[in-house]
Amino acid sequence: MGRNFVVFRLSPDDISAIRFGVSPGHELCHAVRALQRPAEHPLQWGWLRDVRDRVPHEAFELFAALVRERGYFPDFLTATPTWDLEPSDEAERLRDVPDDLMRVDLGKVAVRSEGARRRAVEAMLGDLPRARAMIADAWLELWNALVQPVWPQLERILRADIAVRSRRIATEGLASMVDGLHRTVDWSSDGLRVELGFHSEVLDCRGSGIVLVPSVFGQQGCAVITEPPAQPTLFYPAQGVTERWAADAAARVDALGSLLGPARAGILLSSHEWRTTSQVAVDAGLALSTVSHHLTVLRDAGLIASHREGHRVLHLRTPLGEAMVGAGL
Repeated sequence: MGRNFVVFRLSPDDISAIRFGVSPGHELCHAVRALQRPAEHPLQWGWLRDVRDRVPHEAFELFAALVRERGYFPDFLTATPTWDLEPSDEAERLRDVPDDLMRVDLGKVAVRSEGARRRAVEAMLGDLPRARAMIADAWLELWNALVQPVWPQLERILRADIAVRSRRIATEGLASMVDGLHRTVDWSSDGLRVELGFHSEVLDCRGSGIVLVPSVFGQQGCAVITEPPAQPTLFYPAQGVTERWAADAAARVDALGSLLGPARAGILLSSHEWRTTSQVAVDAGLALSTVSHHLTVLRDAGLIASHREGHRVLHLRTPLGEAMVGAGL
């Protein structure tokens, strides 16, 4: 039996052809998938223990009809990965999905389904305005119950992954970064190639580019969006995901504190934006000289970057620091 590849044709010297995004919708859909087959998602077991008693039944049943245990689910649920999308905006976007797009995507789900699931999807196809409102309402209810409580931890992992891979493009080149995305992804002679189970296609992305989207919940493999109007998109498993990724902030501070010491762990965790040495000292509740020493140690370890602006020195986590914070130690 032949192997199936989707090839995104890109120019090897065009770094601008690649951009990264975050997709709350993709995370939510795979969270629903993990709830349907927990045994197949061991990295989510810690999260599953926390949420299993607060799953909203009707909203979950609606999404379970759309998001099958494996394979295709509607592109319109995940088709807008970006860098700064608020999850609440994602729910509102679903209220404006065009009828034609809904009809195509729901039709794909229907033909891949049977029994009660197929009847549920066909009912949605029979009344698109009502289905659109129900899907948006269910999305928001599921999000608030299942993902919102762990969104800070989850988003930190996603952004850490993006920071590390962006640095790799700059230091090792686009092909090296692509080859490191997943065992099913490589840089071929004419672009990015991903091996999939039942789908082969070649897309010319020169000029339009491709969006790369890391996923915490989607750890089972890669997925693609190739059909307009969505921009070509590759979802891949984020690195650094362990069964403890959903640990709360206190547990994360304790874990980092055991490694770095409480003061340095606190400084590293709070260094997600540029701050002066004085601001770091105030936030940490430490003397300026003490904070300067801790920042020097973190900088020498490659976890903090510092640069001078006039009389001020500003500090920010490096990609290595992002990876350490995001890995859920």
